[in-house]
Amino acid sequence: MASSREIRNKIKSVKNTQKITRAMEMVAASKMRKAQDRMKKARPYGEKIRNVAAHMSKASVEYRHPFLIDRNSVKRVGIIVVTSDKGLCGGLNTNVLRRVLNEIRSWEAEGEQVEVCCIGNKGLGFMSRLGTQIISQVTGLGDTPNIEKLIGAVKIVLDAYTEDRFDRVYIFYNRFVNTMKQLPVMEQLLPLTDEHMRKDDEDTAKVARAPWDYIYEPEAKPIIDDIMIRYIEALVYQAVAENMASEQSARMVAMKAASDNAGNLIDELTLIYNKSRQAAITKELSEIVGGAAAV
Repeated sequence: MASSREIRNKIKSVKNTQKITRAMEMVAASKMRKAQDRMKKARPYGEKIRNVAAHMSKASVEYRHPFLIDRNSVKRVGIIVVTSDKGLCGGLNTNVLRRVLNEIRSWEAEGEQVEVCCIGNKGLGFMSRLGTQIISQVTGLGDTPNIEKLIGAVKIVLDAYTEDRFDRVYIFYNRFVNTMKQLPVMEQLLPLTDEHMRKDDEDTAKVARAPWDYIYEPEAKPIIDDIMIRYIEALVYQAVAENMASEQSARMVAMKAASDNAGNLIDELTLIYNKSRQAAITKELSEIVGGAAAV
């Protein structure tokens, strides 16, 4: 059995760790509320631009954007992996990266080549160790996602798709469900599908099925090109906002669990310390009584 001094030092160390985890829990709770508000504020913009894109996909114009044209064969796949820059958020990054790894193995088994755009330091490190070809990356986004930092990396992927370097583009991220649940998801970004543009929007679904067109000035091509790029950027920004809200929620839950476990460990160590001290006192009393009896 460890000495009383060693147990006291261990209790002190666990208490110091508990203070840190409690502080991180409170910080994560504060950031979580801000991230959730940011995510909810971004959703109306995403829904509106999805509405416009759905209209354009049904518009009767001669020009049809490459993002809307489905390709028969798939030989090259581009993926955007959204993870956090920091750890200590439970299995959040592990779950989404496990989903990415399974899909990559499936594509490679079918002879498809995969290239990656990494958003977040954890995903970048994982893909580097995996040996996957990384075409662009964004790290150090902080607590507030800035679309200006995302545009450069996303544009590389969009240009590669336009140049027929990719046949499909997917995005992986953690979708925020509630504080206790974050769901790793994979969504197809390109080519755009009717289901994706009508998702979660009944009004968009109705108008997308009806005849619809705009009046374009000066012509349709530059306007549609710009709208489609903004649409994809909005989807990526929404995914990053969802992942950040998921990150703070997962970190708050993980730090709360760590604080609770530290409390349980302190109770166990205190019990062991008391037993050790009582055994030492009993031993000393026995020695005193034995010495007195011998005299």
